[in-house]
Amino acid sequence: MQVLWCSEAVLVLIGAAAVDFVVGDPWEWIHPVQIIGWTIQGYQRVIFRFIQLPLLQKVFGIGLGLGLPLLSGAIAISIVTLANHLNPVLGHGTAIVILASCFAERSLRKAAEDVLHPLENGDIQQAQARLSLYVGRDTEGLSEAAILRAVLETISENTTDGVVAPLFYAVVGLAIGPAAGVGLAMAYKALSTLDSMIGYHSAPYTYLGWFSARSEDVATWLPCRLTVLTVALLSRHPSYVWRICCRDAPADPSPNAGWSECAYASALGVRLGGVNTYQGKPKEKPLLADPKRPISPLVIRQGLNLTQWTFLIWVLFGIIGLTIRDRLHL
Repeated sequence: MQVLWCSEAVLVLIGAAAVDFVVGDPWEWIHPVQIIGWTIQGYQRVIFRFIQLPLLQKVFGIGLGLGLPLLSGAIAISIVTLANHLNPVLGHGTAIVILASCFAERSLRKAAEDVLHPLENGDIQQAQARLSLYVGRDTEGLSEAAILRAVLETISENTTDGVVAPLFYAVVGLAIGPAAGVGLAMAYKALSTLDSMIGYHSAPYTYLGWFSARSEDVATWLPCRLTVLTVALLSRHPSYVWRICCRDAPADPSPNAGWSECAYASALGVRLGGVNTYQGKPKEKPLLADPKRPISPLVIRQGLNLTQWTFLIWVLFGIIGLTIRDRLHL
C-alpha cells in the first residue's frame, strides 16, 4: 500500500503542476480561496460587532488561526477520500484539481501580463485599474515606474507564499498519501489567506489577526529561504544575491517578504521598496538591492521566468524525493 501511495502521489503532483501550468485559475470558476475568504469576512464581522475586549479578540483570533486551516485541510482530505472510495480515477482527478488550485504560478503570470498590456499600450489609467485587483496599495495616480515596481514586488512576494510554500507542503503531505498532500497544501492556503486579509498590526486587526500573521511567518520561513536559494542559483551570481539579501532584507518588518523581494531585486539588478500608500496613508518600506537598471516590462518578464523555473525545479525535486521514498519503501 505504501508503494502504491507514493506512485499515486507522484502522479498527483505531476498532474496538479500540469493543470496549474496550462489552465491556472480562471476568473469565472469559484476558487477554494474565495470560500475561505468569505468565511474570514463573516467571522470578522461577527467578532468586531460583538467582541470589543482586546484579550477576547486575541482568543478568537487564535481560534480562527488554528481552526480555519485545520477545517480547510480536513474538508480537502474528506473530498479526496470520498472521491477515491467512489472510484480511484475520480479520486486522483479530484486530488489533482484541488491541489492545482493551491498553486498560483500561471495566475501570477496572468496577473502581471494583465497590468503590462495596457501599460505597454500607453493606457496608464487602465494599468492602474488592473493593478488594483491584485495589490493592497492605492494605485490611482501611480506613475509607470511605480506600477512596474508594484508588479515586481507582487511577483517576488507571491512566488514564496503562492507558489513555493504550497508546493513544499503538498510534497510533505504527499509523502503520506495524495489526500494528505492536498489537505496540507490547502491548510497552508487558508493560513496564507488569513495573513493577507487580517494579518495586520494596525486597527482593527491588531488583536484578531496577530496569531494568524505570526503563524504564517513561521510556516513560510523555510519555503521562503528555498525560494531565495533557488533564485540566487538561477541568477548565476548566488554569492552576490545572498550577500545583498543579508545586507538589506533584515530591514523589512516581515521575516519573509523582504527576503523574497530582495532576492528578485538583486538577481534582476533593480531596486525594490520605497513609499507605498494604503487608504491614503503613506508607508515607507526599506530599499532593497542596488538599482543597476530601471524596472521595465522586460525585467518583469524575466522575473516571471525566475518564478516559472523555480516552480519547475521544486516540482522536479518533489518528484525525485517521492520516488526515492517509493524505492526505499519508507
